[in-house]
Parts: sequence; structure tokens; C-alpha cells
Amino acid sequence: MLTYAWRMFSDVKHFLRINCQKLFLTAKVLWIVSTYKLIMLIQNMHLYQGVVVRNVPHVSGHSISDTVDHFFQTNHPNHYIDHQAVYNANKYSKLVRKRERVRNWLDYNKLKFERHPDRRPTTKIGFLGICGKRVDSIEYYEQQIKEIDKRIALERQRILKDPKSIMPVAFVSFNSRWGAAVCAQTQQSRNPTLWLTNWAPEPRDVYWQNLAIPFVSLSIRKLIVSLTCVRFGVLLHDTHCFCAIPCKFGGS
Repeated sequence: MLTYAWRMFSDVKHFLRINCQKLFLTAKVLWIVSTYKLIMLIQNMHLYQGVVVRNVPHVSGHSISDTVDHFFQTNHPNHYIDHQAVYNANKYSKLVRKRERVRNWLDYNKLKFERHPDRRPTTKIGFLGICGKRVDSIEYYEQQIKEIDKRIALERQRILKDPKSIMPVAFVSFNSRWGAAVCAQTQQSRNPTLWLTNWAPEPRDVYWQNLAIPFVSLSIRKLIVSLTCVRFGVLLHDTHCFCAIPCKFGGS
């Protein structure tokens, strides 16, 4: 019995020693990875040096891009590096999204044909695909993609050639985080509605369609939304009070 107990104790001790070594190794690896990520984060902090400027005034004889470049070279000569003007490409983005949808349908029908090679998939080209002429799905969607690609190319050329496509918005880069902070947190013009600056968000966080909305219209929309929310909150409060009256009488 003692021999069996001693053997069990030795096995448990050996098991704990091996697992403690594995646990220590895992903790060490996690510590190294965490430290590396922290170091990279600290090193990349200086890369966040972008500012978005809105309501760039139109100067006769100069493009928006030239106006932005001249303004920042004059007012921030020691920290300004470059800028990127923003184009009103809402129609272009709609075409790109439409192409993605058609491409998904094409991939779906190709996969369907691979599973059943004895019959080609078909679709109706009428309203919502429930009426109209029945055609080969793969050929139809391939032709749709070609037509959309042509429209995308034409729309891209139109945007680049039309000066009216450039919006009064630009993303500005600085050579230091301090220079970007000064620009983002200070008023750039005597007119408080011009040259509005703020920290540039990540591209995935930008709602690009809103950049085409003028500042005054955007402010009015924000005000309307705020008033609507307040009004809705008041209505909810009144409804709650109105419903609470019969509950109190019923409870009493």
C-alpha cells in the first residue's frame, strides 16, 4: 500500500513538474509577444500624424488641391509634408459595390455548375429574376461584369478630369505628431466655418458619403437628429408617467 502511494505521489510530482515547465514556457512566450506588440505600438505612435481639413474655401483660378497646399505651406511650413484631396466618387463606389454583387452571383453559379456539370445554370433577366427571358447565368453575369467595368473606367476618368469632383476636403500629413496636434486642435481661420481641422480617422472609420455634404447642411442634420432624440426621450418619459398612474391606483 505504501509502495503504491509512493508511486502515485511520484507520478503526480512528475506530472506537475512537466506541466509547470510547459506553463512557464507558455507564459514566457506570451510575455515576449506582448512586449513586442507594446514596443511596436510605441514606435508606431508617431505615424499617426494625419489631419482631416473640411470646408476649404474656393479660390478663383486655383484648384482645391493648390489652395490646401499653399495654405499649409504658409501656416505650417515646419511640419507640413503633403496632402491628399478627396474626390466625390459616390457614383463610382456604387458601381464598385454593384460589381461585387454581380461577381458573387457569378461565383455562385460557377460553383453550382461545378457540382452539376450536366446542366448549365439559368436565370431570368426580368423583374427580380421572376419574369422575363431565361438566359445562361454564367454568360449573363460575365457580360454584366464587362459592362460594369467599362462604366467604372469611364466614371474614374470623369472624376479625375472634372475639377468639380474635388470636394473641399483633404487629408493632410505632418512630419511630427506635435505638429498634427497643433493643427487639429486650433482654429485655422478667422471665419470659424472655414478650414475646419480634426484628427484624421482610420480609412475604415470614414463614412465617405458624408464628406460630400456641406458643413452647414451637416450641422443642420446633426441638430435635427439631436432634437428628434430629445423629443423622443420626452415622449417616452411622458408615456412612462402616464402608464405609471393606473399602476399606482391598481397597486393601492
